Amino acid sequence: MTTETDFRATVLDRLIAERGHLVVDGATGTELFARGLPAGDAPERMNIDMADAVQDMHRAYVDAGSDIILTNSFGGTRHRLALHKLDDRVVELNAAAARNARAVADASDRGVLVAGSMGPTGELIVPLGDLEPSVAADSFAEQAQGLTEGGADLLWIETMSSLEEVEAAIEGARRASDLPITVTLSFDTAGRTMMGVTGAQAAERLTALGVAAIGANCGNNLPETEAAVLEIRANTHLPVISKANAGIPEWHGAELSYSGSPDIMGAHAHRMRAAGVQIVGGCCGNSPDHVAAIRGVLDGTLPVPDVEVHEAPTRDTSDGAARRGRRRRG
Repeated sequence: MTTETDFRATVLDRLIAERGHLVVDGATGTELFARGLPAGDAPERMNIDMADAVQDMHRAYVDAGSDIILTNSFGGTRHRLALHKLDDRVVELNAAAARNARAVADASDRGVLVAGSMGPTGELIVPLGDLEPSVAADSFAEQAQGLTEGGADLLWIETMSSLEEVEAAIEGARRASDLPITVTLSFDTAGRTMMGVTGAQAAERLTALGVAAIGANCGNNLPETEAAVLEIRANTHLPVISKANAGIPEWHGAELSYSGSPDIMGAHAHRMRAAGVQIVGGCCGNSPDHVAAIRGVLDGTLPVPDVEVHEAPTRDTSDGAARRGRRRRG
């Protein structure tokens, strides 16, 4: 007999088998700013104080065609929330994030999965920094507890640079939850993550750890993200995720925007599907319009756009020292 645990462990594979490809949502921060997020405040606070606005964002992505929506909990670890004096509310805020997404998903007339977003702590794991792996795992366990209590279908570890932090996140998540886990890393430093991880290294290590899907999100530009995704695809049998930025950031006066139009992301989605990538969405700069273009191209209701990407990759396949630095949310 299939138990609830069995269902949750296979829900991603089942949906892929049913639909062939899945569409993930787009950017969170810009959409929340457009809905009233105060500058400098924690987006996670909105899950309680402005729940209607958060649900409106999720609804826009579901209406655009998302099969998976990520909770508003990217900075939901105690380390990130401490910057806003919210570190005593980790479980509460993450559970609220999952409940907001769950309410929108359940109101949809088709199956939509809620993925509990878990971003980096913002700290470096020893020996490069002061964060002990066990403390990082404890932090991620708290977050996973809240997301699970709030009704997430899976846990979505994203925008990672360090395999050590990924392993701590997986350990903590599994301690607190039986939900399936997906992992995406950000390849933004000459074809590697900031900490020097290649797509092949990520695929081999994470496949061995038994996660549900692996991929790339955010990143330096579309060609580099695509190259990393193809490297991951070549080194794992698991479903692969591409959740790339909409081109590159550009300043127009005081306004920051991204170079990638919906057509560019639609063409990207076509290339990814042709390469065997089953899960496609957008990260920074991707609006519901971008997601709708991805959906339309993948479903065949929109033609594949005839566009070119002019951003040249700066891939470096040398075995030099790992790039070091602290990530922050874009």
